[in-house]
Formats: sequence, C-alpha cells, structure tokens
Amino acid sequence: MNPVAQPILLAWSGGKDCLLALAALRADPQWRVVALLTTINRSHARIAMHGVRTTVLQAQAAALGLPLVEVGMDWPGSNAAYEAAHARALAEARARWPGLRHCAFGDLFLEDVRAYRETQLARDGWQAVFPLWGSDTTATAQRFIAAGHRAKLCCVDTTQLDARFCGRDYDAALLAELPADVDPCGERGEFHTLSYAGPLFATPLALTRGESVLRDARFQFTDFLLADAGQA
Repeated sequence: MNPVAQPILLAWSGGKDCLLALAALRADPQWRVVALLTTINRSHARIAMHGVRTTVLQAQAAALGLPLVEVGMDWPGSNAAYEAAHARALAEARARWPGLRHCAFGDLFLEDVRAYRETQLARDGWQAVFPLWGSDTTATAQRFIAAGHRAKLCCVDTTQLDARFCGRDYDAALLAELPADVDPCGERGEFHTLSYAGPLFATPLALTRGESVLRDARFQFTDFLLADAGQA
C-alpha cells in the first residue's frame, strides 16, 4: 500500500459500474479506498433505486474488505432531505478518516449527473472523482465480463427495456440480446445490477432469486437473498 495515497470514499450502489470504479481506484497508487458510501431506503432496508437488501449490501462490503458509510433515508423523501443526510454522512466519514475529502463515482458519460455530484460535494468542501469517465460503454461492459466480474440485473425500467431481462445474469448472452437503443452499461437508467462475485470479492456471494415485482407501473425489481439467510 502506498503510504502517501489519498483516502477516498466510493459511492456504492452495489452494481457493476461502482465495482469497476473500485478496481480502477485500487489499481491507481494515488488512491486508497477507505469505505463505501451507500444511500439506504430505511423504510424497506434496501439500497435506494436498486432495491437490493441491506443484508446483501453488508455481505458485499465484507467480501470486498471495506466498511460501509450509510446515507439513511426515509422513503419517500425529498431531494433536500437526501442532501442533508448525504452531508451528515460525509461529515461522519471525515471525522473517522481525517484528511478525507474525495468521493468517487462510477458514472460514465451523463454530464448533468456529473455536474450535480460535483456541486453537491463542493458545498461541503469535497471533490468528486470519476475513474471511468469517458469510457466506451460497450468496451466497458465487455471488460467487466472478461475480467471475471459477475452481476445480475436487479431492476429494469420497463419503458426502456423488457421486464424479462430482470433477474438475468449480466453476461455476453444478455449483451447480445439488448436492443440497439439500450446502453450496454444501462447508463441512462435502462437497468441496474447487483455484483456478487469476481476478482475483487474474497468469496462470491451465494444468492437465491426471490420474487419479481413491478412498481410504479414502470420499474421491474427482482429480489435476491443470501442463500443462507432465508427470507430474513
């Protein structure tokens, strides 16, 4: 470990892009990832947007060897409430790791999302880092699979992609079946993923597939549980 590497948080949704961002940061001697920052829907004990159970999130963090910093939110919540919770989480992280002032994201090309993150962090004296920014999404998707990373689709926006894709493995067969207008990394919100195995995991997560449900007449979610945890 580089003793002069700067500490950095990684915004963590549990999916493939943040896993690739973690791989990039760990390969860069400039950075030392100290923790994962995750927004939690406290009302349902799940990762916000992706719908992944917090029990699975905690297993991810343990397998990756990193602590969690949670941005706890009641649901539904306003953007102002989210930003206040986010600021509190950053302050707690900085108190735990003095000198911490950077947070990384797995975003690839959405300029408005990047601008929002930069502005939000700057208000609290932080800087955003985007280790995957500008990467070709087709090449990024192929690189993820070729490197041995493994993920499953946990959420699909059915206005952009057929619900039948939800719950499937994110693999070469799935990429080959995606419609031409769907980004292979789901960067426009077409789908979200749950990473569960690969070279960064000390051990793969043993997952069982639960039910699939349609919410808000739009988003198809597939539940995944730890195989040894039952329905808890």
